[in-house]
Amino acid sequence: MSLLIFGLKPGIDFTGGSMMEIEYTDATLSSNEIQERLFYFEIGKAKIQETGEKGYLIRFKDVDEKTHQEILTALDDPEEVRFESIGPVIGKELTQKAQWAIALALIAIILYIAWAFRKISKIAKKGESWRYGLGALLALFHDVIILLGFFALMGYFKGAEINTAFITALLTVLGYSVNDTIVIYDRIRENLLTHSFKTMEEAINVSLNQTIVRSLNTSLTTLFVLLVIYLFGGSSIQNFVLAMMVGIGVGTYSSIAIASQFLLFKRTKGN
Repeated sequence: MSLLIFGLKPGIDFTGGSMMEIEYTDATLSSNEIQERLFYFEIGKAKIQETGEKGYLIRFKDVDEKTHQEILTALDDPEEVRFESIGPVIGKELTQKAQWAIALALIAIILYIAWAFRKISKIAKKGESWRYGLGALLALFHDVIILLGFFALMGYFKGAEINTAFITALLTVLGYSVNDTIVIYDRIRENLLTHSFKTMEEAINVSLNQTIVRSLNTSLTTLFVLLVIYLFGGSSIQNFVLAMMVGIGVGTYSSIAIASQFLLFKRTKGN
């Protein structure tokens, strides 16, 4: 719902523009004073966000290096933590490549899982292996929607932006989630091939009991490391780490509660 209402807030990686993060050591200019001084450079209305007691994150349209240095001088030469500048053409190209990367990753995952679990069709109905691929896709779709919805809220209330680092985190989460799903699927396949279960429900229940502790322990140890990085790492990677934490947590849940349960859907008569 938050994704539909608020939408995502794209960063300069996709829209083009400049982003400058500065910190003052002594006297600090206010947001209004910074806005007034930037007005003379004809760079449009700058977006200014406070970062700590004496720091600011400033976004404005794309500028050359000469203007960049003039802006620093006009702002009383603060310490520049970082500066990024991307033209609108490059931003559009990055948007297209990000969309293609996500789409190709999802297609490759479906094809791989359908091929890896092709032996299931020998003991079940023909084409049953595709059910595994679709189950994994449903879980991944769930993970992506939850993660995007969370960052839609973060963008509205905290100003969090979507950039190439977020796309990297999203693709990493997809890989992590499908890996967890495959562990569970592989145990279900192994139990179906080596044991005689009366129902599919029984096979899935036994398989989940055998893998759930491993899945939770793996996810928790990863989350502990990410939490330390989030708390003590730099502000430039906090959104990336936060996306990883949310994605891994949601991905662990979806592998257990969505991907495996999708296998229980009955086929319609005649299929």
